Amino acid sequence: MIDYENLLSDQVKKLQPSGIRRFSELAAEMDDVISLGVGEPDFQTPWVIRQAGIESLERGRTHYSPNAGFKDLKLEICRYLERRMGLSYTPEETMVTVGGSEAIDMMIRAVVDPGDEVLIPEPCYVSYDPIARLSGAKVVSIPTRFEDDFCLTPEALKAAITPKSKLLIFPYPNNPTGGIMRREDLEAIAEVLRGTNILVLSDEIYAELTYGGVKHVSIASIEGMRERTIVVNGFSKTYAMTGWRLGYAVGPAPLIQQMIKIHQFAIMCAPTTSQYAAIEALRSCDDEIEAMRDEYDLRGKYLVGELNRIGLKCFEPKGAFYVFPSIKCTGLTSEQFCVRLLQEEHVAVIPGDAFGSWGEGHVRISYCYSLRHLKIAIGKIEKFLNKLEGERHASGQGEMSR
Repeated sequence: MIDYENLLSDQVKKLQPSGIRRFSELAAEMDDVISLGVGEPDFQTPWVIRQAGIESLERGRTHYSPNAGFKDLKLEICRYLERRMGLSYTPEETMVTVGGSEAIDMMIRAVVDPGDEVLIPEPCYVSYDPIARLSGAKVVSIPTRFEDDFCLTPEALKAAITPKSKLLIFPYPNNPTGGIMRREDLEAIAEVLRGTNILVLSDEIYAELTYGGVKHVSIASIEGMRERTIVVNGFSKTYAMTGWRLGYAVGPAPLIQQMIKIHQFAIMCAPTTSQYAAIEALRSCDDEIEAMRDEYDLRGKYLVGELNRIGLKCFEPKGAFYVFPSIKCTGLTSEQFCVRLLQEEHVAVIPGDAFGSWGEGHVRISYCYSLRHLKIAIGKIEKFLNKLEGERHASGQGEMSR
């Protein structure tokens, strides 16, 4: 018999499965589950985008695209970034990828050698750490705190930097916390990075989803940062196009060209139909962006208010579409809380430690769901908390500090 255990990569065997997918799969096996776990917009892809995809198929546009993407799409990406984000790039500094996740993978692989240190603020998206480790990097986690609105502070960044630091992953607006970085915050981070050889991977997939009248500011727009930054973005969140699997990266041409080289061998090109649809999205869907953002804002405010009311201290998200309430008052770990909530009340949320060890004591709740859906879920979560309080009282532990 083949000994697969000895044949498999040691790095792969060390990887833990995604906590998001694990709980999503558990929820899928149960009946009548209210899932608040997946960050997938509940909106349909706008019709004009779908129509463009259909038209491309009807015209027989079903062949490979150029490796880096169609020129028309790259031009529209550059125009969009100038119009919406104040960023100036050329098609030669742009590549189209299979979702933002592939762009993250390509950038890390293009710059990281074994032994390099990759700096990652936590809590954060689940993919950064494993991709960095697969590239042989040493991951250096930088904790962010509720008290700082989950921002990366210059003091924390400076303390994490060593001569081996190669790359800072910059995950704002943040999944799972909803934290953002304002211009003054970015200036302070830029000041720490100036004079170093540290590159920045700025994951801006939620750039269009900021609330309270605060517009997203890219770190690439700060003086001295463009030359060291790869900006990653995509269509999944902004245009409700998760299944179309389309993203992009922009940055200095010497970095983009190396990323394209890996992309050529690993992927070849992004889906042709999706690229034609994305051209239309960038040209004509600004109004749809605003409408979806307004609805998310309404849902997020409702959820924060209700979670605080029932005793789960919750930071008001300034971006993305997640809340990250503390469950420390229950005395349960994040894993215990989520397992019991799923088993006893059939509500699925994600343990905070799925987003790094600094997420322990929290859970992530997505508000990519209707208000009706959220209201039912809040009722069940409140019922669960009351049950936990009854258990504590019966065992003589006293009431939870809700």
